[in-house]
Amino acid sequence: MKEIDNKNDLRIWLDSGAKEPTAIQAIDLTDFTEKITKLFFKDSIFLGCEMPDELAGYIVKTGGMVISNGEDIAFETHRARLYKVKELFKGFDIKNEDGYKSTYDYKVYKEYVVNGMENPLSIKTSLMRRLHDHSITDALGEVLKGRKVVAIMGGHSMERRDPYYLRVAKISRTLTQKGFLMVSGGGPGAMEATHLGAYFACRKLEELEEAVDEIKVRPPDAPDGKEYADKDWLHRAWRVMEKYPIPNGKEKESKSVGIPTWLYGHEPPAPFATHIAKYFANSVREDGLLAIAKYGVIFAPGSAGTTQEIFQDAAQNHYAPYNKHDFKKYVSPMILFGKQRWTKERPVWDLIKKVSEGRPYGELLHLSEDENEIIDIILKYNPDKYSFPK
Repeated sequence: MKEIDNKNDLRIWLDSGAKEPTAIQAIDLTDFTEKITKLFFKDSIFLGCEMPDELAGYIVKTGGMVISNGEDIAFETHRARLYKVKELFKGFDIKNEDGYKSTYDYKVYKEYVVNGMENPLSIKTSLMRRLHDHSITDALGEVLKGRKVVAIMGGHSMERRDPYYLRVAKISRTLTQKGFLMVSGGGPGAMEATHLGAYFACRKLEELEEAVDEIKVRPPDAPDGKEYADKDWLHRAWRVMEKYPIPNGKEKESKSVGIPTWLYGHEPPAPFATHIAKYFANSVREDGLLAIAKYGVIFAPGSAGTTQEIFQDAAQNHYAPYNKHDFKKYVSPMILFGKQRWTKERPVWDLIKKVSEGRPYGELLHLSEDENEIIDIILKYNPDKYSFPK
């Protein structure tokens, strides 16, 4: 089905008679009332569009479907594009210590908790969330089209002063410069470092190092492992973005995608991501995040969540996800970053190595402590060599 998400394409479609069934997404239709009321819309869908009730009634009467944004919910039921940082953090006041609690993101999280998190209190709430997440997946597909995607997974508790934080950022910066699109779970810690590195892809390495030195200074007596709960966590990042903006015209070269969830809404999303695909359903978000990283996943030091993702990615590679675009299945690199972490503290390496023996992905399984080696592994990966007919 054809999709339209801007007024210019809508005008062309209407002028042509609107004969082809189409999905119209998140457009204010008020100015198009006269044209719309002269046409019929059999099998077309209007998603999250602004329109008078009379116009909605006309569309439905002529065979179309209208799914509007709920007026009594904090979030948009349907979005045509991924979130930008300024949208999620709308309302943030850097002068206010509790500035994050005034943001759009936090308001949606509060409503999410009140209305039932994983078990919504009403069918309407459940359906609205599913529709929202469907639109996010659709918008994410548009951003990923034609891109070589690499994911970095890692602990949310990794502090900005942790040496691995800067190391992750450097890996991400270099891979972004090499043309890869970096994605992560979109939260704090190693995830934030991923986006910080991509954000600085068009700036000097020294500036990235200076920025980390500036944001890693925590309040006195702040508890270990919960830096994202610091009152000034977002404020420090915001000051860095103001001091080191992405150079004009370099937005595409500094792009990264964070994929967080309101299930972990007590953790603010990574502010350095240029595009944010935020979901309600963590299961959809997590499985999808690993599936889109067709050029590899780097597992920085983490805890339970990262450990789960290692086995989840191994399962995906074991069965090789089917790519509907070229009718092939692919396996991709899995790189465990941090020998001490993955052989001693959380000794998953030996098990993963054992279960991958004799499988194509076994050749793509790596354990490394060297950033340059990790970058080289990604650069040398040839997806054609590891693709198989369905």
